[in-house]
Amino acid sequence: MFQVLNLQIFLRVIPRKPVRNDTLFCPPSVLWTSDGLEKDLHIQSNLVTVLAMDGRRRWLDIKKLGSNGRGHFVFVTNLAPCSGVRIHLWPEKHRSSIENEVPASKRIVEVTSKMVQIPAGPAPKQVEPGSQTEQPPPSAFLLLSPEDMNGYNFMTISVASRQTISGRPPPAASMAVGQFFNPVEGTSALSVGRIVHSSYSPEEIFLKEDHPMALTLSFSVSLGLLPVLFSLKTTGCGIKNIGDQIEADKNNLCKLRCFPPVALAWDSVSGIHIIPNIYSETVVVDSSPATWDSHQGAEKTTVLVLADPHCSYKVSLRASLGAATSRFFLLYSSEILGFMIAIILFGLMRQSSAWERDSSVPSILSAIETNLKPKPLMFLCFTPILLFLAFLFFTTQQNPRFGTFLFVTVVCYIVANGFTILVTLSSKLILYVAAILHVFAKRRWQSWEDGTHSPFVRQFLAFSFSFQSLKIVQMIKNNTNIAVAFATITLVCFVHPAIGLGLLLLSHSFHAHSALCSFLGASFRNIAQKKDLYKSKMDNNPILQSKSKPDGLEQLLPMDDSPTSAKSFTDSQLEVFDCRHGIMILHLLATLMFVPSLIAWIQRIGVGQRFPWFVDSALCVGVILHGLLGSQPTASFISFKLPGRRGREVGMSFLYLIGGFYSFISSMALAPYRALYAMAIIGFICFASRILETRGKVRGDISSRKRHWHRH
Repeated sequence: MFQVLNLQIFLRVIPRKPVRNDTLFCPPSVLWTSDGLEKDLHIQSNLVTVLAMDGRRRWLDIKKLGSNGRGHFVFVTNLAPCSGVRIHLWPEKHRSSIENEVPASKRIVEVTSKMVQIPAGPAPKQVEPGSQTEQPPPSAFLLLSPEDMNGYNFMTISVASRQTISGRPPPAASMAVGQFFNPVEGTSALSVGRIVHSSYSPEEIFLKEDHPMALTLSFSVSLGLLPVLFSLKTTGCGIKNIGDQIEADKNNLCKLRCFPPVALAWDSVSGIHIIPNIYSETVVVDSSPATWDSHQGAEKTTVLVLADPHCSYKVSLRASLGAATSRFFLLYSSEILGFMIAIILFGLMRQSSAWERDSSVPSILSAIETNLKPKPLMFLCFTPILLFLAFLFFTTQQNPRFGTFLFVTVVCYIVANGFTILVTLSSKLILYVAAILHVFAKRRWQSWEDGTHSPFVRQFLAFSFSFQSLKIVQMIKNNTNIAVAFATITLVCFVHPAIGLGLLLLSHSFHAHSALCSFLGASFRNIAQKKDLYKSKMDNNPILQSKSKPDGLEQLLPMDDSPTSAKSFTDSQLEVFDCRHGIMILHLLATLMFVPSLIAWIQRIGVGQRFPWFVDSALCVGVILHGLLGSQPTASFISFKLPGRRGREVGMSFLYLIGGFYSFISSMALAPYRALYAMAIIGFICFASRILETRGKVRGDISSRKRHWHRH
């Protein structure tokens, strides 16, 4: 019964015109001659073949040929419906071929309108008149169920006569094949395990001659998620050869007898996909079954293959891992991007939590690795999944298949972690290389500057010092955040959000580069001092170091690492870099969301411009405030008390946790842009807290919770 239902799917979903007994669907201009009964053909087998347009009518006994479970009928042809072929159902046999001459109580029914047109290539041409050509590909097919033929005893297939006109090229070959068949005999069900196993050991199905024309393949996993490479090879076509025969010759001969097979893939979400001439093809449907709004049955795909029953075939099925990978990223790229934002927010949560506990702030990469441990992974990954499923259960009637949904979500989260680590490592490597080159060049420049006596160089240095001493330059240098805020907010409100966020990224890169240069310079100087101290001890000259001349790095990076300092300068600068780096990666991902809009904006230049949407501008303003006010660990001064008598105080780490959960859930709903809401709200909270802190300082109420930030 299950196999029969798979075929009934196609009978229900194929677009067909409604059939009425009192209407002729073929146009009256198509004339058919009233042939006598003695010229008709009476088919005695369950297989009927038309090799030429002979103007004959073929009679099929439905009760006789459709016995023994063969109650379904399939018909494929390259003849045009109505003008080339017509199919009727008869209550009883009549001599007349004109329906109007039959009594109304015994009116025949035409089912030609139920034929479905399918794409097909041009029919092969004859090499010379009278020669045999290759079988043309089908251009239409018809499926009739026992319910469609209920109450009728006979079926006729009427073929028009071929018109020959002198001076025209030889006509193309004509073909039509019909068969009564049992759908159970041509059905195969493939489980998920068999499909996955076929990736390295292909599944093979052998079809002998006189097999059912309709082969139904039921896949328990959607081919939109796991495409399958379908290969169909002709192994025989009824030719009995004497002696050996080359395989190529055999295939060429079989092309003269077997019509090219056709595949129809049906998915409950995307409908029918028709693939003509399917000798070797990757079957994929436009469906994403693991989304939250997918309904029952969306995880399955049914493929109907129409193959010539005169021939034998070897069918090979193999899961295409390459197509599955590309399809996976095509379907779930937005979800992966949203998960990447959630991962960065979880990493910032761990950094802020370390600062609130007055411990060493980890790098964003270390925070991500810590979150991948079993306990944090279970909390940060499966808690939002359970919350999301509970929300769907109580608010909607459409619930996704939990197994497929959970599998795809976990895979997307793991892939997002991999991409996030890759982006973090790449950006960190670039920043480190740039900082090392900068420190090295700056040290060489100072050494050369001290040793040169060129008046041109000294005049150039004097001019650069005078330029830096300008009042406007000093104002911008002392109020960098204000200048960046003014420029970026102007761009996101009046030009395009991506351009403003791009400028914010440049600001993050500059500050991260500056902190990293300070860290590397101080580290190199400490190493040099330790080497000088070691040499002085080896030379028994303890005052050598105090008499030595300060090197270029000490002039470049003067600092005071006193023993009473709570944290050394190098550690403080490294923490500044780690926090800036995490915020930079977060806002890089936010900028990527506006890249498609930026491309469309560039294409519209000169056609007509308009201001960005107010919602986009407002969200980007919040992101900018978050980047300027929350990019340092000192932003963890934000604290508030949770509702309730025993509500404890929480800080930025709690905001990042809630923002990460919200971004995670939004990504599962394929709406990663909502992560901008979380970042914007965090930015506005930082802005409000900074105002409250400034008012508290004016009133003399300086928070004692603010951790000392060692900076010189």
